[in-house]
Amino acid sequence: MTQRIQVLIIEDDFRIADINRELVEQIDGFQVAAIAKTGNEAIAFLEQADPLPALVFLDVYIPDRAGLDLFREIRHHYPAVDVIMLTAANDAGTIQQALRGGIFDFLVKPVNFERFEQSLLRYREQLAVFTTHEELGQPDIDRLLGQKHVDTPAGTSDSELPKGIDPLTLNDVFHVLLAAAAPGVNAMETGKAVGVSRSTARRYLEHLVSTGDAKAQLNYGEIGRPERRYVPWTK
Repeated sequence: MTQRIQVLIIEDDFRIADINRELVEQIDGFQVAAIAKTGNEAIAFLEQADPLPALVFLDVYIPDRAGLDLFREIRHHYPAVDVIMLTAANDAGTIQQALRGGIFDFLVKPVNFERFEQSLLRYREQLAVFTTHEELGQPDIDRLLGQKHVDTPAGTSDSELPKGIDPLTLNDVFHVLLAAAAPGVNAMETGKAVGVSRSTARRYLEHLVSTGDAKAQLNYGEIGRPERRYVPWTK
């Protein structure tokens, strides 16, 4: 079994912290290593953690120090640990400082699950890219930065996509589709190749059908219901 990505949640409200734990652990490949209610608890955990968590969810509003100060402290002493802000703070100055400091993502409470999942799936994909590649081409870098490049399906910018469709995951599904031999791929095969559930893969495949980048066809086997398989649409 692939080792799960460890997450530290820094949140002083235990009810919200428990909800965030449930959200994290609904997503394949992630596990909450600890919950810290204060900055001191968070630093104490990081000082003794072996291995360190890969990712921290951090609220700007914590009782014993400013969240941005804790963010900078974590980035300085634990540069290998990535941080996602999950906070009610939405003022431009806080967001700008977080972006300048190297935040991975900034989620404003209350965040819906689809946006939350999108962030973690993008993070999981980034880790996979860095652990499986010694060098990255421009298309790889563009995908990590959320930029559209030549071999992408139609309408892959965040502003063009419907809710719940992440551009990086969409590109992964699209490339699985392009690489598939006849008679195409089904949702289960696509999900295994990309690292998402069958239902998630089906949602992305159907989105590609709706944009004209793929077509679905029924494959009639010898037993059971016909299977829905997907192939690239030849334009």
